[in-house]
Amino acid sequence: MAKKEKSEYIIQAVSHALDLLEQFHDDVDELGVTELSKRLKLHKNNVFRLLATLESRGYIEQNRATENYRLGLKALELGQTFIKQMGLLRQAKPILERLVGECNETSYVAIFKEGFIVYLDVVETDLTVRVVSRVGSRLPAYSTAAGKVHLAHMSDEEIDALYPNGEFKTYTPHTITDRATLKEHLKTVAEQGYALDDEEMDPGVRCVAAPIRDYTRRIVGAVSVSGPSMRFPDERIEKDLIPLVMKAGEDLSTRLGFHK
Repeated sequence: MAKKEKSEYIIQAVSHALDLLEQFHDDVDELGVTELSKRLKLHKNNVFRLLATLESRGYIEQNRATENYRLGLKALELGQTFIKQMGLLRQAKPILERLVGECNETSYVAIFKEGFIVYLDVVETDLTVRVVSRVGSRLPAYSTAAGKVHLAHMSDEEIDALYPNGEFKTYTPHTITDRATLKEHLKTVAEQGYALDDEEMDPGVRCVAAPIRDYTRRIVGAVSVSGPSMRFPDERIEKDLIPLVMKAGEDLSTRLGFHK
C-alpha cells in the first residue's frame, strides 16, 4: 500500500483558520469580516464561523468599539512558548556550525547585559592557531564587535546613561577611549549593519559581528567570528567574512521569528 503524502491529510477548515491568523502580520492590527473575506476568498459566513471558533479559544478577540478582530492573548502565549522552547542558543548552534564550516574561524553567539557582552556559546575552528574561547566571559561592549552591534541601535541618551563618565578603559592602542568617538563610530555600524573589533580588546585579534533580532524586531544578541589578525586581512574581512556573518545573523533572526 502506497504511503500517502502529508498534503492528503490536510483538513481544509484548519487550513483556513491558520490562513486567517496569518493575515494579522507586520502593521496589520485589526481586520473586519468583510476584509478577511476578501483576503481569504471565503464567504462571510465561513469567516464568521472561523472567527467565532478562534475567539472561543482566545486566539482572536474582537474590539467592541470597532467590531474588528485582532490577535488574542493565546496567540501571544503560543509565540512566547515557541521562543522559550526554541530559544536563542538552540537555534544558534547549527548556524554557528555552518559558519565555521564556511570560514573555519571560531564563531560565537553573545548577548548584551548592562554594558557588557556575555558570550553564551562557541563553535571553534580546527586550526591550531586560534582565539582562546570567550564563553562565559563578560567583556565591555564598547571594545567588542558584538557589543558595538548592540550599542549602535541605542539612543544618545541611553549611551550617555551607560557611560556617564565619558571615558573608557584602554585595553590596546586601538581601543576607543571616549564616548564622543564611540558615538561617531556607532553611526557607521548602524548604517552598514555589522561591526568590527580591530584589535580593540585583545592585541592580534580581529572580529566581525552582526545583530540577531527576534519576532519583536528587537536585537537580542549578536553572532560573530574571531581570529588572529594574520588570518583576518582587510580583503578577507570585506569579501568573505562580513557577508558570511551577516547571512548568519539574518538566518538566525529568521529562526527567531524576525521578518523584514
